[in-house]
Amino acid sequence: MVWLDEELTRRQVIRGGLAGSLAVSASGLLAACGGSDDNGGQPSTQGDNAPLRKGGTLKVGATGGGAEDTVDAHKPTSDPDIMRVWQLYEPLAVRNPEFTKLEMVLAESLEAKKADLWTVRLKEGIEFHNGKPVTADDVIFSLQRILDPKDPKVGAASIGYVDAKGLKKIDDRTVEIPLQFANSTFPEDIGQYFNGIVPADYDPKNPVGTGAFKYKSLDPGEQSTFVKHANYWRENEPYVDELIIIDFTEPTAKVNALLGGQVQAINNVPFSQLSTIQGNSKFRAVISETGSWQPITMRVDAAPFDDNRVRQAFRLMADREQMVQQVLSGQGRVANDMYAPYDPCYAKDLPQRKQDLEQAKSLLKQAGREGLSVELVTGDIFRGVIEAAQVFAEQAKGAGVNIKVRKVDTGTFYGDNYLKWPFAQDFWSTRTYLTQVAQGSLPDSPFNETHWNNDEFNKLIREARGELDDDKRCELLHQAQELEYNEGGHIIPYFSNAIDAHSAEVGGIVPARSGFTLGNYRLRAVGYKA
Repeated sequence: MVWLDEELTRRQVIRGGLAGSLAVSASGLLAACGGSDDNGGQPSTQGDNAPLRKGGTLKVGATGGGAEDTVDAHKPTSDPDIMRVWQLYEPLAVRNPEFTKLEMVLAESLEAKKADLWTVRLKEGIEFHNGKPVTADDVIFSLQRILDPKDPKVGAASIGYVDAKGLKKIDDRTVEIPLQFANSTFPEDIGQYFNGIVPADYDPKNPVGTGAFKYKSLDPGEQSTFVKHANYWRENEPYVDELIIIDFTEPTAKVNALLGGQVQAINNVPFSQLSTIQGNSKFRAVISETGSWQPITMRVDAAPFDDNRVRQAFRLMADREQMVQQVLSGQGRVANDMYAPYDPCYAKDLPQRKQDLEQAKSLLKQAGREGLSVELVTGDIFRGVIEAAQVFAEQAKGAGVNIKVRKVDTGTFYGDNYLKWPFAQDFWSTRTYLTQVAQGSLPDSPFNETHWNNDEFNKLIREARGELDDDKRCELLHQAQELEYNEGGHIIPYFSNAIDAHSAEVGGIVPARSGFTLGNYRLRAVGYKA
C-alpha cells in the first residue's frame, strides 16, 4: 500500500500547519503499492565530522505539490511549499531543532511589558534579498497581512488574538504588539515558520525575504530553484550556490530518486526502508525522536465515552510497547496519554500508564458497559494510523470489548463529520503545551476533536497564559495536565520518529525533535563534504 502525501495536504490546509510524514512499503528500489543560532558562525559537520565545502547544487526531494504550488510566505500547504518557505523567509523567532529553546531569528528580543503587551526589537543590519533593511514597518505589514480578515493566512490560527489595529511602531527597529488577551507564550505562537517577515511592498509573485536562498523560479508541480543569498546575515551560510526542490507525486518515486542519484536528500523515509539505507555506504539515515503523536480520540460528550470510567478503561487496554514495535517497527517510544513531551513543564511525574485488562474490565462493569461494542473510524491520514487501530482493536478483546475498525477515505474522514466522530484517530506534530492546548483542548480551539471542556482546566489555562513567572506557570500547567491525564479524551500510546536520508557526500542534516524534517528544513546548513 502507498501512503500518499497528497492525502496529508488536505489535512495541512485544514489545520494550517505541518502535519507530518507518510510511509510506503517496498523492496529494493521501491515498487508502488532566546539565543543565537546554534549553527551561526561555525562550519557545519555531520556524520563523520567531515567539514563542508562551499559551492555546488543541492537537489532535495519532497512528496506532494501540484498546480497550486506557491512561494507565498504566508500560504504554505504542501510539503514542498513548506520546504520553500523555510528557505526564502524567516520569522522573528523559531524553536531550534532540538526543541530546547526558542531562538531569536530576526528579533533581537521579544519581551513582555505585561502578558497582553509585547515589544519586538529587531536585530540590526539584516537585509532582504533586494538589499532593503528589515524595519518595524515590515513587521507591522507582515502581521497585518497574516491577520487580514478578508484573506486570513495560515498564521492567523496561531496569532489571531493579536490586536492588528493596535500595532505600534516605536522606532525603526521596535514594534509594540498588543494582544486581545494575556498570553505569556506569545513568542511561541509568533515563532512559527509560516509567520515570516516580508517587506512592506511584498509581491508573492516575485518573492523577497531574508532567508539564506533567493527565489529564481517555480514550475508548479515540478520543481523550484533558488540561489544563494550573498548577503545572508548568518556567517558561513548557506553552503551551496543553488538549491532545487523537486516535487514527487508519491513517496515511491522520491525514494527511488535518492537511490538512483537524481536527488541528494529526501525526508520522510518509510520505516521499512531504514535498514536498506543504513546498510548502504552510499547513503546516510538521520533519525529524529520527535514529539509527534497520533492519538485515538474519544468524544467526552458522546456515549459511551461521556462516562470517564469508560475512557479510563480504554486507556488501560493499550499495550504501548507492543504498538511501538508492531505499528512503528520500533521507530518511536512509549507515551503516557499526554502530549508536548519536550515542554519544560511536561508532567513527567505522572505514573506511566500500562496495560491492565482486569482493571479495564472492572471499570467497564462499574459503568454498566460490559461486553461493549464500538466503531473506530480511521483512514490513510498518517503513517501507521490504520495499523494502530487494528492493533488496539486486538488488544481491546482482552477486556471483552469489540472494536469494529471502519476505514474511510480521507475525503470522508475530513468531511462533514470531521471533529464529530465519537471514536476516531488523528495526528499532531511537536508543540509546547500551551500552544497545543490552544489548537485542540479548549472549547474554542479549532481542532477540539475530543470535545474536552472542563471548567477547572479552562481556568488553569487562563491563569497560566497570564503568568510570566516560569515556575508558577509550570505549577498551573502540571495541574492542567493531571486533569487531562485523568479525565481527558485522548489515548496517546506513543511518540513516533521521523527519518531523513541523504547521500554520503552530503553533510549538515541533523536530527530534529521539532518534527520538522531535514533538521528543521535548515538546508542553509547543508553542503557537500570537503
